[in-house]
Amino acid sequence: MGSASRRMAARPGVLAVIAVLVVAVSVLWPWKSGAAPATPVTGNATHFDALGAPYGGCGLPQDVLDSPDFVALNVYNTPGDYSFYPRPIPPSQAAKIGLWDNGRNCGRFVQVTIGDYCTGVNDGAPGQPFCRNGSWVTDGYAGAQLTMVVADSCGDSNAWCRDDPGHLDLSTASLNRFVKNGAPVGDMNPAHWNNRRVSWSYVAAPNYTGDLKLGFLQGAQRYWTAIAVSHLPNGVHGVEFLGADGSWQQAQPDSDLGQAFIIGPTATAGTAYAIRVRDASDAFVNDGRVYRFTLPDQCLSGCAAAYTGISYTTGTSTPTTSTTPTTPTTPTTPAGASCTATSAVTSSWNGGHQLEFTVKNTGSTALAGWTTTFSFAGTQQVTNSWNAVPTQTGQQVRAANANYNGTLAAGATTTWGAVVTGTAQPLTALACTAR
Repeated sequence: MGSASRRMAARPGVLAVIAVLVVAVSVLWPWKSGAAPATPVTGNATHFDALGAPYGGCGLPQDVLDSPDFVALNVYNTPGDYSFYPRPIPPSQAAKIGLWDNGRNCGRFVQVTIGDYCTGVNDGAPGQPFCRNGSWVTDGYAGAQLTMVVADSCGDSNAWCRDDPGHLDLSTASLNRFVKNGAPVGDMNPAHWNNRRVSWSYVAAPNYTGDLKLGFLQGAQRYWTAIAVSHLPNGVHGVEFLGADGSWQQAQPDSDLGQAFIIGPTATAGTAYAIRVRDASDAFVNDGRVYRFTLPDQCLSGCAAAYTGISYTTGTSTPTTSTTPTTPTTPTTPAGASCTATSAVTSSWNGGHQLEFTVKNTGSTALAGWTTTFSFAGTQQVTNSWNAVPTQTGQQVRAANANYNGTLAAGATTTWGAVVTGTAQPLTALACTAR
């Protein structure tokens, strides 16, 4: 067999499905089970034809990648266990985190070196040895190299993605572009492939010039501002945005799409943004350079394109906020529109719990959007969420719908969830506002 099956990567249109699976996970990814290896990794290599439409597991369309040569890393580290687990994988299951590291290694480059050829069966069948009824042999393709970008994730229930922690899934079109003795190998695939062994390690982005590329994702709008960060010198491990209160805040990753983040505006209900980015070593990119941009007019009601690239300005200091008083715009509730919100504790553990909220359109007209508000009784904090975009100030939480579940017909319901630190206590002032 020459290629792995299509992996369980995040795709537009199924972001809600992925988000529903998200449970106890910190947006800061403090655990290190899937951290970058210090030495070259050896594993089996398979290949796949293309990223999903329109996104790969990192949250970028294929035509936005920095290189036509791309790879997928393993989501899970679960040899012998082919079950599916929540994505992102929560801290309580940190031992199951593969080198994908919940998307944390997205956008990094790896140098891949071709190794031995398998003369036997190497089909990735669950529970079966690699290269059974054969052996690994060295041939003339061994030593060929190619530098590739991490753009996708491999979470399928086969032996490649599960039993082999060092497994790489390579873009099919890249196989014959591997270089040996200064020239592409040309004909390794398909006749001389049969799932090779490879070794690989992280490297800096080759011949890097210029600056970051920023774009809004499909469906991004004023109340769900999802951006993608690319053209990275050394990956992206975090984005911070300048909030309406003038402080820098950690942006929430969009599930485990490692190059996609949910940011907030510099003014309440505004469409101007300022961010700074941390790389794979958690150092600020370009010494903390601030990138400032606005939501394009075509995205005010939701970006239609998979990726809407934007221009920006840069600076080395925090943007100065205007001292001119402004009057916030308060959205009005359409006639006949109303909604309610209820909550339930769906699970709990030592130090945290999970909440599920049900939002119902109780009005006589369809909703274009909704917002739930409530207050915690103590020092609880929302650390992750799905199907809504929450912001928290002290004990108060405000959560607006995601781009895909704001429209509700009369009588229809939707749910959103949150992972919360602290003991579960009754919420106060739980309410829903229709838009």
